[in-house]
Amino acid sequence: MNILFISKDCIALNLSRVLQEESHSVKLYIENKRSSRNFDNIVPKVDSWEGQLDWVGKDGLIVFDDVGFGKDQDKLRKQGYNVFGGSASGDKLEMNREFGQKIFKECGLKTTELHDFENIDDAVCFIKKNPSPWVVKHDGHDSKFMTYIGVFDDGRDVISILKNYFQNPFVNRNSVTLHKKITGIEIGVGRYFNGHEWVGPIEINVEHTKMFPGDMGPVTTEMGTLAWYDCDEKNKLFVDVLNKMKSYLQKIDFRGDFEINCIVNKDGAYPLEVTSRLGSPIIHIHTALHDSNWGQFLLAVAQGKNYNLKCKKEFGIVNLLAVPPFPYGSQNSKDTLYGVNIFFNNLSEKEMKSVALEEVSLRKHGLGSGLYYISNDDGYVAYTTGVGKTISEARKKSLDVAKKIIIPKVFYRDDIGERFEIEELPKLKKWGYIK
Repeated sequence: MNILFISKDCIALNLSRVLQEESHSVKLYIENKRSSRNFDNIVPKVDSWEGQLDWVGKDGLIVFDDVGFGKDQDKLRKQGYNVFGGSASGDKLEMNREFGQKIFKECGLKTTELHDFENIDDAVCFIKKNPSPWVVKHDGHDSKFMTYIGVFDDGRDVISILKNYFQNPFVNRNSVTLHKKITGIEIGVGRYFNGHEWVGPIEINVEHTKMFPGDMGPVTTEMGTLAWYDCDEKNKLFVDVLNKMKSYLQKIDFRGDFEINCIVNKDGAYPLEVTSRLGSPIIHIHTALHDSNWGQFLLAVAQGKNYNLKCKKEFGIVNLLAVPPFPYGSQNSKDTLYGVNIFFNNLSEKEMKSVALEEVSLRKHGLGSGLYYISNDDGYVAYTTGVGKTISEARKKSLDVAKKIIIPKVFYRDDIGERFEIEELPKLKKWGYIK
């Protein structure tokens, strides 16, 4: 099958490689010009996705891995193309948090106070009039480093960090979101949707966004994730949160991966935000857990058909292998490792399948020919995954692979899922969210 894979910032780039390994004919387009240096000599790349529509045809598949393409997706579907990846209204759910909370409320989900501001000064004035330990967020998955969870009841620390952002020329000072702080356990629930029905099992995930083990340090886009599939349609998270969005997803003809991140406590589940796209790095756990052909599965979702997705009923863990200047981005540092070789030290063929590449390309000529190298400046190099009957087994398998990948200055967390297993899992069982 011909597959046109369209990416903005390489969120699910490794999936294009997986599709190619399934013997599909894949062409890759990367919108961000700086990121377009990735995957040279790995998957064939094109300079324009619009120019490839005749090649992919209406028997092929177009895959979008990010938000921002919703209007194009809607238009292409009306023209008869098979499109996986969301819709214009699906994009709005993720990119406009205030709108997302409005839809949550209309669909019967629990909501909390949230405000979008067009500039940081207005947000500071609001906190002074409404003192509270607010949570600072910013629309767009590339700005998670701005996330800050307030501590003081008078909001002084939140005001301080906002003033710091205002002085930073690299920060978008024209928009910021304040979310009422909720105490509880952060957990996500997701599932694929084909425009009519849910497809495949329910996904439960636990993100780890803090940079250091023990959930210490700055917030990053994500250092790793724990996830597993649940086939029980009576799963409490699914019933109380995700399934209430079904009629809305039908209305907007959403066809892709849909996930809601929540704070859960004894009083219920409070949705925080939507991921209306292939999430990163959760997509790599999906790849580790899926036994079915990815191309046929994505095509079924795009065509509005059901699909008997075969997958492992085990725990999956993914680790980000990062290098400086992560998590702050190359615009804030000259310390990048662009061009540095990556060495896979005695990895078996099976272990290599547990490696997902992102900011990586392959040398074809000259010194180092045949070696992979870091091909961008932001520090998202690669990921390793592990699958096991227990969380500890999955974590060990992921780390065993990570230790065999030699990248100068690399760092990663070695405790993904540990705190959840010890502290949070018993509470979720007590509250009825996990059996």
